[in-house]
Amino acid sequence: MKKFFALALSLMMAFSLVACGSGNTPAASAGSATGSAEGSAAVSDANVGVFYYSFSDTYISSVRTALDAQLEAAGLKYQDYDGNSNQTTQNEQIDTAITSGTTLLIVNLVTSGSSDSAAAIAEKAKTAGIPVIFFNRAVEEDGKEGTVLGAYDNIAFVGTDAPEAGHMQGQMIGQYVVDNYDAMDLNGDGKISYAMFKGDASNVEAIYRTQYGVEDANTIIEAAGKPALTYFDASNTDGFQLDLQGNWSAQAANEYMTTNLSQYTEANGNMIELIICNNDNMAEGCISALNAAGYNLGSGQDGKTIPVFGVDATDSAKQLIADGKMTGTIKQDADGMAEAITYLASNAAAGKDLMDSTDSYTKDTANNLNNKIFIAYQAYSG
Repeated sequence: MKKFFALALSLMMAFSLVACGSGNTPAASAGSATGSAEGSAAVSDANVGVFYYSFSDTYISSVRTALDAQLEAAGLKYQDYDGNSNQTTQNEQIDTAITSGTTLLIVNLVTSGSSDSAAAIAEKAKTAGIPVIFFNRAVEEDGKEGTVLGAYDNIAFVGTDAPEAGHMQGQMIGQYVVDNYDAMDLNGDGKISYAMFKGDASNVEAIYRTQYGVEDANTIIEAAGKPALTYFDASNTDGFQLDLQGNWSAQAANEYMTTNLSQYTEANGNMIELIICNNDNMAEGCISALNAAGYNLGSGQDGKTIPVFGVDATDSAKQLIADGKMTGTIKQDADGMAEAITYLASNAAAGKDLMDSTDSYTKDTANNLNNKIFIAYQAYSG
């Protein structure tokens, strides 16, 4: 981090801001600044294309805000593109950007965990002779690590270690349940019934969060001599409810939870007593449904609170936790991710290797991928 801020400071001191043209399409937005600690011609000539899977995703919006600010501080001209959850749209945007003179691709892949989709974009970058930095959404399937990231010298990934959030969430939930077991057991049957909201079926983050959020919680709960968590709907053998659009949306979670609460109630003796969500958007949707049913009204309000856990630590989730409506979340560090991306982008703009002077970052050493940076998660409960 010190290296980045030193570079950013020298960039801002050496050059003044200049304006850049606006995007040509509604799906793009632009920003710029100039400067360089070394290789000023390279930095001033840099033209960065940043491709987001969807502007509407709350967490991705926080990354976009942070990344826009840090690219400007580093003196890098950039343009943002909204893939609108469509891989074909994103591919076409990348083609157009390369034709228009983009010198660096920063890509939040629409089809998460697809080595085919990622390889196609990497090949476009390789053919154009420009670097590509993937971020946030996995570019390779489990067991295929290095298929894309090891096939092109001028490529990198900045994201998270997928299982980590699930493990951390599971540990947070497990300890909370042990500490509050009797209060949570609303129907007095000696066990805790939970609902799980997965998000995207193929997303590796969603897969691991779904698995470890429950498994790790049960390890702690059973070690304390309590029965393992029980999924609320015995007829659902998957053990989760899925956003069929793959958007991790508050709306989908709200609709599911509203339906759940029409059938599973304290009066019926089968109340859902714990809610686990793979992101904060879905947690917010569940809380809205709970509010409508008279639960989770906040600190100092009448009524009971069903523990709700999410992932991302968005600003709105933090406020819900502060208000006593949500129990906890796992912070996915948008600022840290933006900082690492900008550091690599600054290396590229200065004519350096993408991974120059990045030894301080955590890498995927298990798969011997020095060009894969992990940004750590953090537990957050207020």
